[in-house]
Amino acid sequence: MNPRPVSPRPLRIALLGCGSVGTQVARLLDRDAEELARRVGAPLELVGIAVRDLGADRGLDLDPALFTTDALALVTRGDLDVVIELIGGVDRPRELVLAALEAGASVVTGNKALLAADGATIFEAAAKAERDVAYEAAVAGAIPIIGPLRESLAGDRVRRVLGIVNGTTNYILDQMTTLGQSFEEALAEAQRLGYAEADPTADVEGYDAAAKAAILASLAFHTRVTIEDVHCEGITGVRPADIVSARQMGCVVKLLAICEQYDTDSGPAVGVRVHPAMIRDSHPLASVRGAFNAVFVEAEAAGELMFYGAGAGGVQTASAVLGDLVSVARNRARDDVGPGETSHAQVELLPVGRATTRYHLAIDVEDRAGVLAVIAAEFARFGVSIQNLRQEGHGSDATLVIVTHEASDEALSATVDVLEGLEVVRAISSVMRVEGGF
Repeated sequence: MNPRPVSPRPLRIALLGCGSVGTQVARLLDRDAEELARRVGAPLELVGIAVRDLGADRGLDLDPALFTTDALALVTRGDLDVVIELIGGVDRPRELVLAALEAGASVVTGNKALLAADGATIFEAAAKAERDVAYEAAVAGAIPIIGPLRESLAGDRVRRVLGIVNGTTNYILDQMTTLGQSFEEALAEAQRLGYAEADPTADVEGYDAAAKAAILASLAFHTRVTIEDVHCEGITGVRPADIVSARQMGCVVKLLAICEQYDTDSGPAVGVRVHPAMIRDSHPLASVRGAFNAVFVEAEAAGELMFYGAGAGGVQTASAVLGDLVSVARNRARDDVGPGETSHAQVELLPVGRATTRYHLAIDVEDRAGVLAVIAAEFARFGVSIQNLRQEGHGSDATLVIVTHEASDEALSATVDVLEGLEVVRAISSVMRVEGGF
């Protein structure tokens, strides 16, 4: 069978947003036009760029007539082949992406918030319009992870995905680990270097990572997962003492996005959570330093796979956008469509209370006879088995450090609630999960 002929006409591209990533995309489209045309099989013509401020200096040598503040008019002009959406947010981008699809354009987006909040609406619109939606740039910047999960591992069965998918928090935790800084000191340094925003809430509270976890879980387990389905805890409560305890156990502390499939009595179920955790320093994710990202995939046939690289940055993320653009443009040139959403499994989404892992607890206690027996009895009452226990300090400084065997989150939470009410317990200063084998 002969392949479909390649379109000789230029493919018309519109860009929504010209911030750090959008500027790099526009620059590379202009600089590498001839090479990209050879890769696609047709020229790529940038016909419009929607921006908020027409007067901003973006350092681009482009025709000023390309720029417009009317994004909706641009995406509905009717002759576009691909719209690249790099605005961010949910409501306005959703309106523009849906309008672009309805007008016959395929979409490339780096918008994790939109896909995590309402990916179903976007993918259904794309299927109806018979157009592509590509989003490699939405998770982990330049690291190719969406394609491998959506295509390379499509014939395998993914069991677990562990990810460091937020560079800001990884930098902060790395500074706390290597330099002994407090959270506040490490955050201030991250802001000075431009790794953290003036308002770092989305990063340090885990919301950014949770959106990415929802996307990864949806792909890995062929089930629609939204950000509302992701249990989320940030790193603001991580103390230098937690870093020290982790080191004493041969671990480091990382903010992890964890997507895993469980076998329950009623069939398979998926749990998705984001939280700080201790992870063995021999695990590949433990060596991810600074603002870098990594995703560790465990699949039945392929085994363990690790994807590592720059998780953010204008030119790095632009690389992922252009990779998607080439793929989508090839399809448009051949009047073809790539793989769409796979939500055929639609398994049960497990609440965090039923998720199981190990736990590290630091409990400030009265240093007197019988305390250990009282504490151990409460763990046993809720079916939480203690793997090891040590006491640090004496008298008013006595602290029990306990690591459990694998237990459910709801069992551990019930244990903690009771411990906090005991006369012999002054405070529970830390509760942290232990992941990645122990």
